[in-house]
Formats: sequence, structure tokens, C-alpha cells
Amino acid sequence: MNEQPQLPSPREAFYRRERRSVPAAREFTRRTLKDWDLTARADDIALCVSELATNALLHGVPPGRGYLLRIDRRPDGTVRVEVHDSGGGEVRTPGAELDAEGGRGLRLVAALADRWGVGERVPGKVVWCEFEGDCQWPVAGSNV
Repeated sequence: MNEQPQLPSPREAFYRRERRSVPAAREFTRRTLKDWDLTARADDIALCVSELATNALLHGVPPGRGYLLRIDRRPDGTVRVEVHDSGGGEVRTPGAELDAEGGRGLRLVAALADRWGVGERVPGKVVWCEFEGDCQWPVAGSNV
């Protein structure tokens, strides 16, 4: 009988609107990935969390509020990162100009993640990215 590994529950953390929340979100991400034995793309995922958390602080979190970081591992091995904010503001598609003042963070997310996008919520929005491939579950009996 082939038993599928039990999927871990999604992990969430709420952060207040303060600069120290970005390194805290990055550390939460690293701990989560380590707990799930995912190391192959941990640096890319942590960098994307930093960028999305920074964007939430700068553009999406009104004073007195915060943002929610959610990390989920899907049955196919995909890792999904979501940053939920409660503010207005649009997420602009990264521009083509390399010397543009803004958009570099999302350009990094677009380059490192397999997919990314924006969803609506009331109030605010969810900016997400997904990582697949190297995030697969180890096969039982393998030395991976």
C-alpha cells in the first residue's frame, strides 16, 4: 500500500506595520521551509517573501494595521507564498526600465518564482508567488 505523506498545515504569521517585520517574516519562512525539509529553493523563497513584505509595508498597509504572511505546501509539492494586506493601492507590473525607481522587487519575484499574481480581498489585496519543481516531497526509501 502506497501511503502519501501527510501534508503540513499552512503556516501563517501576522506582522505589524514596522520595518523589523520584514526580517521576522524572512526568518519565519526559513524556519517553515526547514521544518518541511525544503532547502533547494529556500533562498529564492525567502528573498521573494522579503520583497512582498516590503511592498506591503510601503504600499499596502495603512497606519495601525499589518499584513498576513501565509505559506502553503500543495499536494504536488508546490510552495505558495501569500502576503495579505488591508490597504488600497495597485500592484504595478514590473517596468522594462532597469533604472526605474520602483518595480525592482516585483521584477525579482517574477524572475525567481514560477508564477506570481495579485488577488482581491476586502479590504486590500493578496500578492502571491509559487515555487514548484525542487519542492517535491522526498520519495519513501530514497536518499534524496
